[in-house]
Amino acid sequence: MTAAADSAQQAEWTRWRAVADLYHAYFTGLILTVVTRRGTADAAEFVFRVFRRQQQERFLPGLEKLGLSHLPPAVAAAQYHYLSNWIGGVHVEYMHESDRKAWIRYPPPRWIWKGPAICGVPGEVSRAMLRGWHANNGVALGDLRLGFVCTKQSVDGQDGLEGYYYQHDQPLELDQRLVYARHLEAPLFDVAAAPALPVASWPKPRLEKAYRNYAMEYVRTAAPVMVQLFGSEDAGYLLRLTGKLIGMQFFDDTAGALAMGRGGAREFASFLGALFAAQDDAVHMAESEGTSELSQHSWKLMDDVADYHPACTKVLEGLFEGLAAGCGRHIGVHVSPAPGGRPPLVWTVG
Repeated sequence: MTAAADSAQQAEWTRWRAVADLYHAYFTGLILTVVTRRGTADAAEFVFRVFRRQQQERFLPGLEKLGLSHLPPAVAAAQYHYLSNWIGGVHVEYMHESDRKAWIRYPPPRWIWKGPAICGVPGEVSRAMLRGWHANNGVALGDLRLGFVCTKQSVDGQDGLEGYYYQHDQPLELDQRLVYARHLEAPLFDVAAAPALPVASWPKPRLEKAYRNYAMEYVRTAAPVMVQLFGSEDAGYLLRLTGKLIGMQFFDDTAGALAMGRGGAREFASFLGALFAAQDDAVHMAESEGTSELSQHSWKLMDDVADYHPACTKVLEGLFEGLAAGCGRHIGVHVSPAPGGRPPLVWTVG
């Protein structure tokens, strides 16, 4: 590879990481929005449904992609969390104790509750994540003897989220698949003993794209769950509000990675075009008399969502409004969606 090609590739990866950071912040912000606007119980139910849906869609295919399907259930489940989260940039530790008992630990700082966001997350919301995913891995594997024992939760002031998968002698009842043992502590992590991805099948370009997609897929799951749980009107409000808040906070970081800057409507339209490209979405831009029109011909994030609802477009509406406010004052962003809320979505910036 030439120096120019290498530089271009590095720039593309920087753009992908900026998209990942933006959607990561949006997902965390969405949970906090539900906590503050609807309360802890609704936030816990929302998080449970998001992570259960992710688990049902991603866990078994992920085991195949990562080459873990042949392992004992406890080991396969723990190694899945270690490797899949590592790909997404999440700090995770894995400790093998036996074929029936394997630990995972999410040390600080926690990816999902980045920065001071962790101060706004109730313990019930963190437990809902474990109920949604970790407690259901045995069911997905067809082995009801497999459960998860949580020994620490970082949102409770402990030094990380940790626990272990254990294969019992007898099938577990529903309320036995996630239990707590706060008197126990995970063994120390030995990186040399941890599993590793096969380099041949996971080259750097694939890892960089997977890193971007990891964060985006949480939003892909969360938006339709929000609509199904709270209804289109309330969900649309929460999706849009979160997007606007996150967009305002993250314009500078995102624009810097896209080699863009602050300015007026024309500069923001160029920024949006670069953002669409970094998301792998096709867009056509035209300008006339001080306004720009961007025709978004694909929204790959939501392409194959079976229960997609037009209210999901509030994710983009909110983000773009917030990003516009971060770019400069009085930049208007309006969308003219196609019937059903599917692309082409026509964005007018002026």
